[in-house]
Amino acid sequence: MTAADNEPDMRRLLAEVEARRATVMDAARPDAAARQHAGGKKTARERIEALCDPGSWREFGALVTAAGDTDMTRDLEAPADGILTGLATIDGRWVVVTSQDFTVFGGSSSVIGTLKLFRAVDKAIDSGLPLIRLLEGGGHRIQEGLDARHFASAKGIFNAFTRASGWVPIVAAMLGPCFAGPTNHAALADYVVMVRGIATMGMSGPALVKAGTGEDIDKEALGGAALQVDETGAADLGVDTEEECFAAIRCYLSYLPGNARAEPQVVACADPAGRRDDALLDLVPANLRKPYDVRKVVSVLADAGSVFEIKPTHARNMMTAFARLDGRPVGFIANNPMFAAGMLDGNACDKAAHFIAVCDAFGLPLVYLIDVPGFAIGSNAERNRMPRRSAKMIHELGNASVPRVSIVLRKGYGLGYVAMCGGRGFGADACYAWPTAQICAMSVEGAVDIAYRRDIKAAPDPQARRAELVADFKDRLGAVRAAEHFGIDDVIDPRDTRRRVIEAFATTPARRRLDMPPKHRSIAPI
Repeated sequence: MTAADNEPDMRRLLAEVEARRATVMDAARPDAAARQHAGGKKTARERIEALCDPGSWREFGALVTAAGDTDMTRDLEAPADGILTGLATIDGRWVVVTSQDFTVFGGSSSVIGTLKLFRAVDKAIDSGLPLIRLLEGGGHRIQEGLDARHFASAKGIFNAFTRASGWVPIVAAMLGPCFAGPTNHAALADYVVMVRGIATMGMSGPALVKAGTGEDIDKEALGGAALQVDETGAADLGVDTEEECFAAIRCYLSYLPGNARAEPQVVACADPAGRRDDALLDLVPANLRKPYDVRKVVSVLADAGSVFEIKPTHARNMMTAFARLDGRPVGFIANNPMFAAGMLDGNACDKAAHFIAVCDAFGLPLVYLIDVPGFAIGSNAERNRMPRRSAKMIHELGNASVPRVSIVLRKGYGLGYVAMCGGRGFGADACYAWPTAQICAMSVEGAVDIAYRRDIKAAPDPQARRAELVADFKDRLGAVRAAEHFGIDDVIDPRDTRRRVIEAFATTPARRRLDMPPKHRSIAPI
């Protein structure tokens, strides 16, 4: 070797860097990739490729290594330290993406990996870009977490997520076992998707649960999609494959702006704003006891093919969905009489409250379709914290600044009517009723039984007297009577609903001025 061979050379140095970079790619780690594939899962890098536009991935932090400052961690081999971070585009829009690598110490959180995550969240905040988390793994890396030098500062990542919340859309995909840290992170996301049969989420995994509580339970029962999607609503959607998961994320983001200061995306619309559909005359039965599926009503009112339901398998008595009206993204909130008669129970209130917050954060107007018999009552409702949970839904509406329109389809009963933005209670920009509407403080039958029990008991024919009273009061509940003292704006032909809502939003500012006293914040009823 001559002296010239030792001289710095750009090509040789670059080749060394690229050789080092190649060691962390999937091609250099075939055994790790094979283990992922054997479990029916993609690798961390394959997931990014499947989610994002081809060729758009711009990684930062690929060359990092584990902290390695103790005897227990010095020899760790941790490609990219177990988390991929960078920028990419989805449908041509830049986003920040992180992807945990389960093949590196089970996707656990590490010292250097957390620095990369910080950088990703800061980039999303500073640049106003959506943040996408592809999650699979546990909490703190045991080899590093059992060291006060690493853990005492408590980092600050949860503070960073809180700062990002409401500023940029945050989406989490649960793609494998995601106990502890990933679950805590996903809980702060706006939208969470789980792959059924593969993904789990929970505060702690079965081993720690067994050690800490003595409970012996498998991971699916502890935190599978049947529990966390369908029952608790901790996740918004359960899908069968990773491909479906990524498609749902792309669809979700298509309704939202990149950040709270950007305008929602309006798309070209071939569906006429004034379209009238005779199906609306039959979808909602005039008989209050007959159920119907409000999702069909939303589908007819919205732009063709534009409805994207949020939490479709959880709290099905409440429908929440993104959709478009004349190309403009909006949020639909609708009671669904197909389930529990459309009653507002605790899960329905939580579902609606979170959806209101997301729509308000990112400027999507709200459309309320009302057919509500009221809030859930009884001992079970009280044990499920109904007073607080109902107030949470009301609180979110009261703090929202986006336009809102309400339409009473049938029942508008009690405080449930108010919580669904009925009438003038929350300053709806337009409030309408269909001819089938009935609006009152409570169920007529129950009210008569309470207020007129002595009258009924004293009558020669108690049942006839009760029927007479019920019929008399029901004559006072109709849509026209609601309009007579200007409690609502108008009684409309159902076929005109689409046009009337589009016109209302077209003639309303994108944000209303909140007439609040000079306080620092409202206190959420939790």
